[in-house]
Amino acid sequence: MSATAKNTPPAAAVAADAHWAATQERLRNRTRPTATLTICDDLAARQSLDVARYALRRIEGEAADRPGDQAVKDAVAKAKADVETAQAAFDKASIILTFRALPRLEFEALKKAHPATEEQAEDGHDLNVESLGPELIAAASVDGMSVDDAREYLDTWSEAEAVSLFNAAWNVQETSRMDLGKG
Repeated sequence: MSATAKNTPPAAAVAADAHWAATQERLRNRTRPTATLTICDDLAARQSLDVARYALRRIEGEAADRPGDQAVKDAVAKAKADVETAQAAFDKASIILTFRALPRLEFEALKKAHPATEEQAEDGHDLNVESLGPELIAAASVDGMSVDDAREYLDTWSEAEAVSLFNAAWNVQETSRMDLGKG
């Protein structure tokens, strides 16, 4: 008996429970989680966006206290337009890297391929992040980043930026989109 035949419920059972068949189809077609890392080297664009967002929050607070004031409503509309303009400039100046969670068994194999060195193990680490980092980043990259590129970025970017790059690829592996709910 094939694996597919083993996992396919009898037609009578599916007909009796079409809801489960539809649920199974949705489960099989789920996509793996993705995460993005936004890099913006344009300080002016970043500051303009922050200032515009701050001004919008401030004027929205004022609008809540003065709901009938047309001048405040107009100021809110202008502040929203300013945020949109600043966001467009920020987006244009930014580089966005996208990472996708690996299939669990692939991620486990990648971790096993990079055990901690003796010294790292003595420090309580299970993995060799130095060797795992470029491999994980490249494997999780939706953009096609190579292992060599990932290694270069990890080696040449600032500590904080290199950590952010690694964390983007690592954290998406731990993303859960489930809620156990109340039982």
